[in-house]
Amino acid sequence: MEKQSSVLKILTIDDEEQIQYALQAVFQYQGWEALTAGTVEEGVEKFRKYHPDLVLMDYHLPGTNGIKGVELLRRENPDVPLIVFTIADDKQVADAFLAAGASDFIQKPVKMLDIIARIKLHVRLLESQQENRTAELAKGIGANALALLEDCMAEVGGFMPVETIAERTGLAYQTTCRYLRYMVSVGRVEVNMSYGKVGRPKQLYKLLDVPQK
Repeated sequence: MEKQSSVLKILTIDDEEQIQYALQAVFQYQGWEALTAGTVEEGVEKFRKYHPDLVLMDYHLPGTNGIKGVELLRRENPDVPLIVFTIADDKQVADAFLAAGASDFIQKPVKMLDIIARIKLHVRLLESQQENRTAELAKGIGANALALLEDCMAEVGGFMPVETIAERTGLAYQTTCRYLRYMVSVGRVEVNMSYGKVGRPKQLYKLLDVPQK
């Protein structure tokens, strides 16, 4: 997981300023980057802009509630850990959150040591999953096709959709997708989302610069 090699980025979506400030202080003390939002809509906007490594979300939010918020964020990223704050041990609410895609629950009033432990646990789990996924993706990756993709993307320099990369390299669409997933998993390619007025968002890919030794 490339981001964890630098600074862990956490987005908290909660309309209680006291909780926002408390979590921000704790996260900064841990050396993590803290992002905050007071509504689901603001949270989704910041998620798209900053691509956090983990999200904390309250259930009771003004406007759109936390369950719908989890659904929206899962559409953006199926893997990012989503930890939900709940007030009571309500099985129906818990089941609704799990169905929406929540990763875990923390009951309010929140205990900072518990939050830190949960965050570290989910980051380790995600890193392990991504390491296994990278090893699996590496099977069947050929050096020649990989070099062809890198040369193509280096020549353009900016973000491109899969279709354009496949057309420029002459590789099949599915092959291009598989190689791009591998390149993302090893931190060689950056992914960005393009949101049009209609339809699903489109993934765009850009080759990252490799630091000179």
